Amino acid sequence: MRILIADDEPLARARLAALLGECAGAELVGAVGDGEAALAACAELKPDVLLLDIELPGLDGLGIARRLAALPAPPQVVFCTAYEAHALEAYELRAADYLLKPVRVERLREALKRAGALRGDAGANARAYLVARMGGELKRVPLDEVVYLLADEKYVAVHHVGGVLLLEDSLRTLEQAHPERLARLHRNCLVPVERLLGLKALADGRIVARLAGAEVTPEVSRRNLPALRRLLRES
Repeated sequence: MRILIADDEPLARARLAALLGECAGAELVGAVGDGEAALAACAELKPDVLLLDIELPGLDGLGIARRLAALPAPPQVVFCTAYEAHALEAYELRAADYLLKPVRVERLREALKRAGALRGDAGANARAYLVARMGGELKRVPLDEVVYLLADEKYVAVHHVGGVLLLEDSLRTLEQAHPERLARLHRNCLVPVERLLGLKALADGRIVARLAGAEVTPEVSRRNLPALRRLLRES
């Protein structure tokens, strides 16, 4: 089971990492200290379980859980926090478990067992794919590996974690096929919702999008800006 830790306290991250070493089958794939880094790591590392603090810089743990809950195959979230007050909201977000600090190894094992069972119940068929062309052949690209899609003449260039492929479908067709998964930045660009970290205003007045797993910052059109701001605010 692949585990990601998100906690802004280095000692808390180290303690959880040590406890995971006592949990059979647990593989620590990363540890981050703020909300945006947690979303980026989830997009890049594809953990099975996210051990998530609530009090984080930037986007807090509950906000992260809301963003992840919109995905078809999100990691199971186990909250690890010093505060009891958010437990009800956490379970409303379908968290696998809610652990209070200091976390005990017995409770952590129990939480991971529960998360594993819930992940198994989610099924293996939830992953969505795009069908792209490569060297005259068709190839499936998992949607959760797509970084952004850019219209280029009669094709759509699929920029994904392994490179770039060409797609014959239009952006509109893709947008209609995956309305909950893809957000439009401008008439020539779509991005997966889980890759969208935030928006940045440039000195010249243009707005660009910051994407998980990409150095490129595509420009956002004024027409699509309100919808993107609403998406970031509500997710």
